[in-house]
Amino acid sequence: MKIVKLESFLTNCGLRNYLFVRLETDTGLTGVGEATLEWQEMAVQTLLHEWAEERILGVCPFDIEQVFGNMIRDQYQGGATVMTVISALEIACWDIVGKACGQPVYRLLGGRAQAQLPAYANGWYGGAETPQEYAQKARSVVARGYQAMKFDPFAQAWKHMSDAQMRDARDIVAAVREAVGDGVALMIEVHGRLSLGCAIDMGQMLAPYRPAWYEEPVSPHSLTLLAQARQALPFPVAAGERLYMLEDFAQLAHLQACDVVQPDLAHCGGLWIGKKIAALCQSQDMQLAPHCSIGPVALCAAIHFGWCTPQVTVQENFGDFDAPWRASLVKGWTPTVDGQYRLPDKPGLGIELDDAACAAHPFVKHAFPSLWDRRWVAEFTRSE
Repeated sequence: MKIVKLESFLTNCGLRNYLFVRLETDTGLTGVGEATLEWQEMAVQTLLHEWAEERILGVCPFDIEQVFGNMIRDQYQGGATVMTVISALEIACWDIVGKACGQPVYRLLGGRAQAQLPAYANGWYGGAETPQEYAQKARSVVARGYQAMKFDPFAQAWKHMSDAQMRDARDIVAAVREAVGDGVALMIEVHGRLSLGCAIDMGQMLAPYRPAWYEEPVSPHSLTLLAQARQALPFPVAAGERLYMLEDFAQLAHLQACDVVQPDLAHCGGLWIGKKIAALCQSQDMQLAPHCSIGPVALCAAIHFGWCTPQVTVQENFGDFDAPWRASLVKGWTPTVDGQYRLPDKPGLGIELDDAACAAHPFVKHAFPSLWDRRWVAEFTRSE
């Protein structure tokens, strides 16, 4: 079996543009992947066809270790753009392999290792500004069956916050906690905004509201600062979505710089690298909660990974709070019920692209605003 064709599909889904890929083999089997990368989809699409296409055509999709090990070696410069290209193609190959074997991908990566796979909601707080607005939206999340949710209460903070800004953030978290009760996990997203001292001070103010984790409290590019924040805070720290190489995760694990590791399988090399990351973290008793803030193909891959990786405790979900046409971009797939992920039962990833639906929603330039632009919270979702 050889890969004979690579296609890419650029489509809009409200706040984001999604870039999907599809590989076809000489046997007629196809596999899908996702190469979405905020602000860089057109650059990724160019790299797919300019650099990766000649490397993927003619290869056997079963040869994942060799093909993608060589791609990671050959790309040389590193970074999110090229690693997103590699990840998308790797996941598409697993889709083909699963179809060829007649098995869901998770069974090929170790088999079922979980009794259940809970989801946590993200993207639900678009448009909220006051504590009361956050609380109202949080109650609607719980009404959907979710027992965990993530949100960023820090507006446009950067490095330092005034006392008034810190109180505002605290009041939002307090209102959400009161609205949802003690049984719902609250993940506090910081997006790497704060200096070490400010992150610690802010974290101590949030401690009474029992965060399930504090995500990227400081720059994710300084694992030393991250480790210091973890040591100073009375609750778990999460990080890893902006690490792209296996060596980065090895250093993260060596430093024990966080409690919850968040590889993004659509950016760090794909599913096989994800399993290697899990192995690196296992000996350090570090939990995994893969990051996935993009489209349905990336989410589907993350779900397969979660079911077959015992360290995965929860999986992010934007799907219920995205643009209303998101579900139409792929065929016949309902990933969650009552805040829990369904166990996939179809060969491969179990989803297919709807080409017509993708074409009906063309690319929108600068769909995703900066985190330091007031539009970010106001337009975080466009589902309403």
